[in-house]
Amino acid sequence: MPASAVFILDLKGKPLISRDYRGDVEMSVIDKFLPLVMDNEEEGLMTPILIHEKVTFIYLKHRNIYLVATAIKNANVAVIFSFLHRIIEVFQEYFKEMEEESIRDNFVIIYELMDELMDYGYPQTTESKILKEYITQESHKLQITPSVPDAVTNAVSWRKQGIKYRKNEVFLDVIESVNLLVSANAQVLQSEIVGSVKMNVHLTGMPELRLGLNDKILFENTGRTRSKAVELEDVKFHQCVRLSRFENDRTISFVPPDGEFELMSYRLNTQVKPLIWVESVIERHSHSRVEYLIKAKGQFKRRSTANDVEILIPVPADADTPRHRCTAGTATYAPEKNALSWKIKSFPGGKEYVLRAHFGLPSVQSEEGEGRPPISVKFEIPYFTTSGIQVRYLKIIEKSGYQALPWVRYITQNGDYQLRTH
Repeated sequence: MPASAVFILDLKGKPLISRDYRGDVEMSVIDKFLPLVMDNEEEGLMTPILIHEKVTFIYLKHRNIYLVATAIKNANVAVIFSFLHRIIEVFQEYFKEMEEESIRDNFVIIYELMDELMDYGYPQTTESKILKEYITQESHKLQITPSVPDAVTNAVSWRKQGIKYRKNEVFLDVIESVNLLVSANAQVLQSEIVGSVKMNVHLTGMPELRLGLNDKILFENTGRTRSKAVELEDVKFHQCVRLSRFENDRTISFVPPDGEFELMSYRLNTQVKPLIWVESVIERHSHSRVEYLIKAKGQFKRRSTANDVEILIPVPADADTPRHRCTAGTATYAPEKNALSWKIKSFPGGKEYVLRAHFGLPSVQSEEGEGRPPISVKFEIPYFTTSGIQVRYLKIIEKSGYQALPWVRYITQNGDYQLRTH
């Protein structure tokens, strides 16, 4: 069952924008929404779905507004949530920020967008590149071109007809972020890899692309269990991917949007070896000074190099007179962050570097009961993936038979990467 209506409310529950799609729910029922939210908060319950009599409220809180969909009977909550998230993405494409002020400044264009995004409670045209062809903004004024693009009435609503390029190219980036938490005793407490496949497509016509990965399930289905394969979890695809084809034979087949888009994202909840290992010895001396010995080692293949490494070492808020030296890179005291920033432009695998630092402390020492913040690390390693995911092939099929060049890059970077200290 689809959504009945969609509301955008301020934090006091007052409607800024509302659109009734089906006429089967009283619009005044939205007055019950905020009291329900407040009742739940008082009881310590935070649920994104609320029910009042026969009406279900499905909502998201974003910055200083609520997005609320109402529905009755057996609503498809997953589809409605996905639609609310898509509204946020489309509005951000148009207005940069989605908050109360931008809603008030652009209510005319927002009503036009809401009419196109959903029809009779069902999501319709949700691709901002296509919407921008016929719903444009200029000084908060709406302009609509005389004709609706073919893409809106086409099965491939995310790509318009008649695209032409002199040079046909596809750029594909596999980007993995490593989330890691290491205890002060050098135990990995949490680790996961969050990956995405991003594309930039410059292709003529209506090409079909087929992407092959070293997918474990695919390899098992085809009897190639010895090959190095990766078991992907929580895979999410762009709407252009033919899901039925993927479910049947794990083929990623799609007609791509033009330009930049995220084809897929995935997660691997796996034990990750810390790529940049940081050891710290911190010594306080009679309430007068503190000394740091920091060792950083690249625990990845020697032929790879981490770029733009930054190791952020927390120091006491009352520290002064910094002195430091390091065997590579540069260290700078950042009092606004209460931290020492150690930057290494190029960090080859297998290398180890050392930083020594000394700070004075006032005679009256701040209490240490708060616990020390962890050391955090930022980095980017090109031509490398932690998971071992590989693009086996990228086929481009177009009726005119032109040749196209696919370019593939791999990048591993830090996500939430923290190492606790004693």
